[in-house]
Amino acid sequence: MTAVDENQYRIQVSVETEYLADQSDEENHRWVFAYHIRIRNRGDMTARLLTRHWVITDGEERTREVHGEGVVGEQPSIAPGQEYQYSSGAVLETEVGTMHGSYQMLAEDGTCFEADIPAFTLAVPRALH
Repeated sequence: MTAVDENQYRIQVSVETEYLADQSDEENHRWVFAYHIRIRNRGDMTARLLTRHWVITDGEERTREVHGEGVVGEQPSIAPGQEYQYSSGAVLETEVGTMHGSYQMLAEDGTCFEADIPAFTLAVPRALH
């Protein structure tokens, strides 16, 4: 990757989470969460989301990484000032965990750059005080 002008390539990622009690099975150490992602292009040119990289850590510090093309079967192009939203999920073996990662983006001028996904917490509502 080359150095990039941050004004041209600015992607903002925000996340909301929810615990899915009806899909979880606490007796078998299976906690299911949904996360809702909003990707905003605050840059000067259209950018296409090529790949994703997630780092998922449960409450016992067990970490797994997920790499893949696109998100939810798509590789969206996001124009300046526009946003793309999607929802997905994660299953943990503990009632608390974290996720963070990045998207590899391709700008319309051919520049590849990373868009950071800030760390967020997955937690059963009663688990954190």
